[in-house]
Amino acid sequence: MGRQLQAASSEAVTLSTIFFVFLKVGAFTFGGGYAMLPIIQREVVERRDWVSKERFVDLLIVAQSLPGAIALNSAIQVGTRLRGVPGGILAALGVIIPSIAVIMALAAYFLPAFQDNAYVNAIFYGLRPAVVGLIAAAVVNLGRDILDHWISVAMALALLAAVLFLKIHPIAILIAGGLVGLILFRKKAV
Repeated sequence: MGRQLQAASSEAVTLSTIFFVFLKVGAFTFGGGYAMLPIIQREVVERRDWVSKERFVDLLIVAQSLPGAIALNSAIQVGTRLRGVPGGILAALGVIIPSIAVIMALAAYFLPAFQDNAYVNAIFYGLRPAVVGLIAAAVVNLGRDILDHWISVAMALALLAAVLFLKIHPIAILIAGGLVGLILFRKKAV
């Protein structure tokens, strides 16, 4: 019954709504895929209740595991979950169209004219810490829900150390996390 309810509510989401929500995300987010995650989360989890927090975390895990930009992969997964392949395509287009337009405008006209402008450079220096703040906020918000047990906290810290200090490839980290989860959390997942 729960699946039928969710399927019925997702049918009410139009393809144009999916497109325009992700167009807004793509148009008003600076800093790339990770900076888009808190905006996507706010739109699809908190504002529109298209997916639960738990499902969103699962989508992020898959999105991170796939090749390509995490924001694009997340958008495709949400769109596909809501309305199948057409929803995934329109979510993807919504996220990438603003970036393509900006890149084309910058490359064609603005960048050569303003690349040495002190004001423009100052704005970009200010945007960098803002992007780090957005990414940190996404980590904290997601971390509250995910790190609910001391084992999860210990795993996160150990894998963080492996990435930062041992320079282990992210795919190896994901595989290690999956294997440890299979061993330690198998009973919890049932």
